[in-house]
Amino acid sequence: MIALAQRVRCGSVKVDGNIVGAIENGLVILVGVCRDDEPSDAIKLAEKVFGLRVFEDDDGKFNLSIADVGGSVLAVSQFTLCANTTRGRRPSFANAMEPKIAQKLFNGFVEMLRAKGILTETGIFGAKMLVKIENDGPVTLWLDSKTKRKK
Repeated sequence: MIALAQRVRCGSVKVDGNIVGAIENGLVILVGVCRDDEPSDAIKLAEKVFGLRVFEDDDGKFNLSIADVGGSVLAVSQFTLCANTTRGRRPSFANAMEPKIAQKLFNGFVEMLRAKGILTETGIFGAKMLVKIENDGPVTLWLDSKTKRKK
């Protein structure tokens, strides 16, 4: 699984003009489920997000996690993160997981964060969404559940 994590002051996602998920201080995480991902990837990514120290302590150093600051997560499925853009001008999405399986892995990722006590909001899997992100810092990190992902 691939994720783009952004530290935010606030974030929200709308579907058909209605807000379906919103958070204040925390992380907006755009999540791509790739065709070679397994349930262990959802676990690894959730653990990484839970322990990620990207919030500042009193000295201004990145020493605090989402749990330490009482932050929330807005997780948004985004298959386009699995795109291959190495050839031509049009991205190939052949590396993205089939939607039914991808949704199960995405939901597993979300449930693991919730089980750890993190308030986690989501968009609607597979829907066309409008995502509003107020990046704080800016702090944006690329996370990958695989050590080396085949392209």
